[in-house]
Amino acid sequence: MERQKPSLTIRRRLAAPPATVFAAWTDGQKLAQWWSPHDCEMMDAHLDVRVGGTFRIRFKEPGQNGEIHDVSGTYNAVETDQKLSFSWQWITMPERTSHVTLTLTPDADGAATILVLHHEQFADQAARDGHEGGWNSTLDKLETYCAGL
Repeated sequence: MERQKPSLTIRRRLAAPPATVFAAWTDGQKLAQWWSPHDCEMMDAHLDVRVGGTFRIRFKEPGQNGEIHDVSGTYNAVETDQKLSFSWQWITMPERTSHVTLTLTPDADGAATILVLHHEQFADQAARDGHEGGWNSTLDKLETYCAGL
């Protein structure tokens, strides 16, 4: 029997309707305004948001010799204003492919969105824990971005 791989689920309420949140994830210019973990600097984002389409995001850690991170994946579900699902693969560890699903649900009045990010199939607990911090700091930036619209 194969062992269960670690996963992570994060839930956030964002002060914007689902269409706005979906656009923040699917429009490269919008994504570039908020996406990156911690104090990292967004370098570029290339998104082909359609089933079978791919994405590639590069960001740099702070400092003169900041490490560049490069992540990519393939979309396997795109439901406008409701759901995005994609593979997740770091260029430095191509053998470690995991999977991310975002679901967007309007709150009671439709003015805000409940976002649920589910990241699964981590290689190990350390990878899961590292992504938890990265996703939470990235979603903090998304919250700020949405609140400013």
